[in-house]
Amino acid sequence: MTSQFNHLRAIVNQDGAAILDRKSGIISTLNSTGAVIWQALERGEDTETVAQSLATQTGEDIEAIRKDVANFVEALRKQNLLPC
Repeated sequence: MTSQFNHLRAIVNQDGAAILDRKSGIISTLNSTGAVIWQALERGEDTETVAQSLATQTGEDIEAIRKDVANFVEALRKQNLLPC
């Protein structure tokens, strides 16, 4: 994540993730798939790479996964959990 997001702390396990925004005190939770996406984004992977990886792991349609990943990323941005 970029330095402007140093105020975020995440705990990830097999059940999902909890992300603490230390500025606002708000904790956001993610399911296990959301946690996988979150970790990939933290590593600097782009959304296409994330979608391809999920499609390979799940056998689901890549187009549906691309849309879901894009929607998820947009939701994170709206919650100020990712840069715009």
